[in-house]
Amino acid sequence: MKNRLTEENINKLKEELEYRMTVKRAEIAKEKMVAAAHGDRSENAEYKEACANYRANDNRIQYLLTMITTAVVIDDKNVDKSVLGVNSKARIKFIEEDDEEIISLVTVLDANPENMFISIESELGKALTGKKVGDVVEVNAPSENYTVEVLEIL
Repeated sequence: MKNRLTEENINKLKEELEYRMTVKRAEIAKEKMVAAAHGDRSENAEYKEACANYRANDNRIQYLLTMITTAVVIDDKNVDKSVLGVNSKARIKFIEEDDEEIISLVTVLDANPENMFISIESELGKALTGKKVGDVVEVNAPSENYTVEVLEIL
């Protein structure tokens, strides 16, 4: 699946990738060299930890490369403010619970559901994307379906 990311998201990923490929790799290589100098590597906890750090860093590098190369870049600058999309903020009503919340639709990298930063890739985010004030949508969540109304775009 291709994640939809903003140009800003891509730039942050590229910055982290550059850091991990240069600075972080050099730090870990130095750690490994110092730890290896302590002797027998089979019982050397520092060396094993440095190796684990190296693998973890390489895994993160692979993740970043995948995110950057497979992302679909979305324009969050020239958008219709009357329609919900990435970086939109809205007041919505969960119909069944008669509960209102203010949510922000964001990319998967900026998602934080506890603080109502909802990913546009989530079921709720997909259902709300492209909707206007007054629209009522059914959300097909994994645990249960529920209905949401868009009350206001902020």
